[in-house]
Amino acid sequence: MPPSRPDPTRNAAFDLLSAVFDRRRPLEEALDALPAMEGRDRAAAHRLAATVLRRTGTLDAVLEPFLTKAPPAPVRQVLRIGAAGLLLLGTPAHAAVATAVALARARGLTPFAGLVNAVLRRVGQTGAATIVELDGPRLDTPGWLWSAWGSDARAIATAHQSEAPLDLTLRPGAPTLAGGKMLPTGSIRFPAGTRVTELAGYGSGEFWVQDAAAALPARLLAARPGEHVADLCAAPGGKTAQLASAGARVMAVERDTARLGRLRENLSRLRLEAELVQADAALWRPDTPLDAILLDAPCSATGTIRRHPDVPHLKRPRDLAALAAGQDRLLDAAAAMLRPGGRLIYAVCSLQPEEGPARIAAVLRRTGLRHDPFAPEEVAALPEAHTAEGNLRTHPGLWPERGGMDGFFAARLVKP
Repeated sequence: MPPSRPDPTRNAAFDLLSAVFDRRRPLEEALDALPAMEGRDRAAAHRLAATVLRRTGTLDAVLEPFLTKAPPAPVRQVLRIGAAGLLLLGTPAHAAVATAVALARARGLTPFAGLVNAVLRRVGQTGAATIVELDGPRLDTPGWLWSAWGSDARAIATAHQSEAPLDLTLRPGAPTLAGGKMLPTGSIRFPAGTRVTELAGYGSGEFWVQDAAAALPARLLAARPGEHVADLCAAPGGKTAQLASAGARVMAVERDTARLGRLRENLSRLRLEAELVQADAALWRPDTPLDAILLDAPCSATGTIRRHPDVPHLKRPRDLAALAAGQDRLLDAAAAMLRPGGRLIYAVCSLQPEEGPARIAAVLRRTGLRHDPFAPEEVAALPEAHTAEGNLRTHPGLWPERGGMDGFFAARLVKP
């Protein structure tokens, strides 16, 4: 007999998926809004929802042969949750089916409980063989993203099938962490699922979480001790920490109050100092011209899909125009802040060309800034990310043997 009440993990996962698919809320925001629950259940619900989001196309393809017509959206979520447990997370078949049926009943979907039971039983019998034959990377990637990624699409989409590892940036002089692997770019990597708060040195601020690719723009800015530097759109503060660690006088500009608070907390744990400014970076101006600026602009975040599998379900092609307009405003503002000879690193965690090379071409037409290509030796640790134009382009398909990395674009501009 199936349980009378749904498993708390699946109940919470259903809420998370409904928030993303029905209300278009980011997964992390929906996670924060969950009612109080055991930490283990919360983490399991997040993992289950993330798995469904990461493999939606594949799960739907497995379910499709057993559905004579499209079920209501809530029923489809229940089926996806059950199928993800069966095929991707190693849940025993009887438990996956029973908990899905209980979830359907608890969600007012009792008329569909029989359908859920029948479909998932059949998925349990044949789904494992079916999923091997499917082209998961293609099925799980929206067509507009696949087209935009060109020849790298399959490598990128294949990397998206797995959870991202945990990368850390060490404070200068901090000891290397036991159990981590040093990457050629200087980051320390731990397996996916590592709990950062349980690592030695977390409480004393010896390191911070930062994907290996995300650490590159600040390193390419190469801030020097005493330089007056701004980190625009600075939260959560990883790049601010890098600049402060280099000895620069850093102004960290962030518009959002809550995110600025998080930045403040992170710097406090790390025992680093920066001047925090709550302002819209497109409108804010420093009292004196700056030596250097790091602009990690708000973007579509398609380079972080491994960590945020809700992104393909939330973003649309039409979003890119508004994002590009905002990036242009920030670039123009940054150009006005620099002293003559000052340098600017523009970066986005996006894989979309509209947010990368196109923005550099546009700002060069509008302003007096000059493009300053990165020399090969500046990206010697990751030569495959050095573009023909002298920019940086990483993507999740790089370093497959090491676990990949986020997708970033970065370019350097100088004010004559």
